Order: sequence, then C-alpha cells, then structure tokens
Amino acid sequence: QVHLEESGGGLVQPGGSLRLSCTASGGTGTLNIYSMGWFRQAPGKEREFVAAIRWNDDSKYYGDSVKGRFAVSRDNTKTTVHLQMNSLKPVDTAVYYCAAKSVGQGYSVTTSFPYWGQGTQVTVSE
Repeated sequence: QVHLEESGGGLVQPGGSLRLSCTASGGTGTLNIYSMGWFRQAPGKEREFVAAIRWNDDSKYYGDSVKGRFAVSRDNTKTTVHLQMNSLKPVDTAVYYCAAKSVGQGYSVTTSFPYWGQGTQVTVSE
C-alpha cells in the first residue's frame, strides 16, 4: 500500500503562483512507483485530470486546461511529486488531490490510480 500526503495549498490572488508537493510512503519495501499525478475537483464538478509523471522516464502529461501554466516535476531524493502552478485563475479553485500507481497496476499514466491523498485546498480569489 502507498500513502500520500499533499501540502502547499492556500489562498492566492489571480495571476499568482503556488507550488504543491506530494510525498509517497508506505510498506517496508520499495514503493515501486509507476506514475504519480494530480487531479482537482471543485464543488458540483467532476474530478479533473491536471498533470502526471511516469516515474521511469520522467515523461509528463497535462490536462488541456492547465497546459502552459502548470508544471509537474519529481524529486529523486524521495518519492515526491510537485505541481508548480502559475498564472492562476479563479477557475483553478478546487481541492487538489495527489494520486499514485505502482508498477503492475496498469500502463496508463493518467488514469486508474489506486492510491489517493486527502487533498489540499487551492483558492484563487481577490
């Protein structure tokens, strides 16, 4: 099992930036991560894919609504993924969730994540 913890959410003005972080932990052996990603969900809306990384080759994927504004990256020192969010808009307001998939749980980088964090609130407002 993999446990995920997000941090970095908060209140920011339109046009501002935030950097979210998510660290994976769990078990006594290798986490063996295949991909980690970010999703968001606003009240009354479906959960939306934001970004993801395939761990073996650092390939990156983005949802259309955040391309050019958000950047996903990883830390090699520990199993951590970051989401740098720039040029934030009020429509970016949502709870942002970190997700992870281990090797052997499917080849899709961006879907079917078995492990989820509790989420961190991002609010973009004056």
